[in-house]
Amino acid sequence: MAVSARQVTKIYGKGNTRVKALRSVDVDIQRGRLTAIMGPSGSGKSTLMHCLAALEPVTSGHIWIGRSQLNRLNERQLTRLRRDKIGFIFQAYNLIPTLTAAENITLPMDIARRQSDPQWLKQVVETIGLADRLRHRPSQLSGGQQQRVAVARALTSRPDIIFGDEPTGNLDSNTGKRILEFLRHSVDALGQTILLVTHDPLAASYADRVLFMADGSIVDEAIYPTADTIAQCMLHLSTGGHYPTAPPERTTGWDS
Repeated sequence: MAVSARQVTKIYGKGNTRVKALRSVDVDIQRGRLTAIMGPSGSGKSTLMHCLAALEPVTSGHIWIGRSQLNRLNERQLTRLRRDKIGFIFQAYNLIPTLTAAENITLPMDIARRQSDPQWLKQVVETIGLADRLRHRPSQLSGGQQQRVAVARALTSRPDIIFGDEPTGNLDSNTGKRILEFLRHSVDALGQTILLVTHDPLAASYADRVLFMADGSIVDEAIYPTADTIAQCMLHLSTGGHYPTAPPERTTGWDS
């Protein structure tokens, strides 16, 4: 498994402000697969991703990334793990404003003092459509272009696992489709492991497996789902129910 969690609980606040964001979650994320997490607002999906990605400590329970148990690592070891093993696609971009798009893309590699693969970098940049914007700083890019830089930054170093928080949320439909197809290709052809949090049934339909969350728990899952199947699951969750039967296998394909 790329990531495993056992009995993970996350609590924010105390007393009257106490919120139990995660409730004894058990989950395994398979290596070489694209997994999506969906759920209503406040379901705990982003919190779970942040905990699995070693961005937030858990209140109780255990998480492993590969063979590394997170609660046994000190801050320096966690920093090295995030730098060397994990790629992030943040909804808020998290770009360095003083760096160009090209410098932001290669930043994780530069920090790790590793050389990027020129051919892979070229393929990533061409896929996301930024070849003519590499010398621009974030302030000179649109929101969608900044998101594409964030996607390219996560992919360039070929990390063990990529965590994405709404990676296509700020993109037009055509660019979003290209990004999703490229993420799918990186899983199928290159063995990349990707975990996405998304509200979009179409984006989630590119996944091998979709986990559905409600009230801090994983309450359902779909294997090789279609966008329609995912939408039905979300409708059941929004009305307080669960998906009643095993979802059908996906019938639509994707470009690779």
